[in-house]
Amino acid sequence: MKHVLKLLSLLVVISALWIGLLQASIIPQSHTWLLPIYVIVSLGCYGLFMVGVGLMRFPTCPQEASLLQQDIAEGKGFLKQKGVDVGSN
Repeated sequence: MKHVLKLLSLLVVISALWIGLLQASIIPQSHTWLLPIYVIVSLGCYGLFMVGVGLMRFPTCPQEASLLQQDIAEGKGFLKQKGVDVGSN
């Protein structure tokens, strides 16, 4: 819910800025209709950048890996108790 409020507040601020620029005529009228496109492209670039940073700094989780291995061992033990052949994998 917090993300929705953040996005809505960002949208309101951008809309207010755009309307203010239209009313004040600081930017020529022919360029003001491009502002939403610039914002969308900028947000897309930011999103791609954050995905790239996340891929470059992919965290390893040794504790979670050991817990997962324990869960797998417990599951195999349970299946062996029930008489199911789990193989060597």
